[in-house]
Amino acid sequence: MNTTTTNRVALGMTDLDVSPIAFGTWQLGGEWGKFDEDEGIAAIRHARELGVNLFDTAQGYGFGASERLLGRALRDDLDNHRDEVVIATKGGLRMTDDGLVRDSSPGWLRAGVEDSLSALGVDHVDVYQVHWPDPKVPFAETAGALQRMVDEGMIRHVGVSNFDAAEMAEFAQTWPVETLQPPYHLFRRDIEADVLPYCREHDIGVLVYGPLAHGLLTGAMDENTQFAPDDWRSGAPLFKGEAYRRNLEVVRELEHFASDELGVSLSQLAIGWTLANPAVQVAIVGARHPNHIEDSVAAAELSLSEVDLERIDRIMAGSVALSGPSPEMMPE
Repeated sequence: MNTTTTNRVALGMTDLDVSPIAFGTWQLGGEWGKFDEDEGIAAIRHARELGVNLFDTAQGYGFGASERLLGRALRDDLDNHRDEVVIATKGGLRMTDDGLVRDSSPGWLRAGVEDSLSALGVDHVDVYQVHWPDPKVPFAETAGALQRMVDEGMIRHVGVSNFDAAEMAEFAQTWPVETLQPPYHLFRRDIEADVLPYCREHDIGVLVYGPLAHGLLTGAMDENTQFAPDDWRSGAPLFKGEAYRRNLEVVRELEHFASDELGVSLSQLAIGWTLANPAVQVAIVGARHPNHIEDSVAAAELSLSEVDLERIDRIMAGSVALSGPSPEMMPE
């Protein structure tokens, strides 16, 4: 399969034409254990060489660490070819003495946007997303604050992440929700019921994160896999217990189907499956090594038939479904 992508998709109601594979940078913020920054920068630049033009980050990914690294990696593009790359970031999380909390208040969001612009070294971001819904701040206040920053040119498009359909509808009473970034992978399909239909109906661009189930759908894990203490996965229920063991068996069956019948890697199958949903425009994948991104980019060229999708559903019938924010280790 071709490892470059020249395909572009329209991102919902925005005027953005983006690669169906986005490079995600959560793994470069420090929550996934130690990594080599030079290799991380090389991975970002290699993604760019392969045709990726959409890069997703967040203030909360190391509170500036991920954004600064992305800014360094894309410095030439950001300084000389700004209209050729699409930068999406997120805000609305705050670190306190008691841990991570949601904060979508106007003051914190404005401070977050200013910090993100400084960390990235840009004068605007193309998509700014509210990282998690904040039950303590009315959506009208949050949306109004972002509308003002759109008017000031700091933000081009407004999106949300991890919102359900009702929350998006309430937010949209003040300002349109242009994009949604939800979790979506073979073990986590709850958004198919209401969220994705709502997005299709309202022309909301969907960028899914975690299509590889945070490594589970790479085939590289087994019952003895150990994570570093500073890797968030070391404490995640996704990678523990009987449910994890059952899901590993399903992963092995998926891997056989991918390689023996489709001639692709398990990762390509998993990413391609998310993109096969007509409500999804983009799959966000991360990499800390340049060679890891090629496999993901090739997934954009995979076309799964109805027969393939039915076969995948039969394999997944033996899995344990995952739901809720706990796999992402974010505050309730």
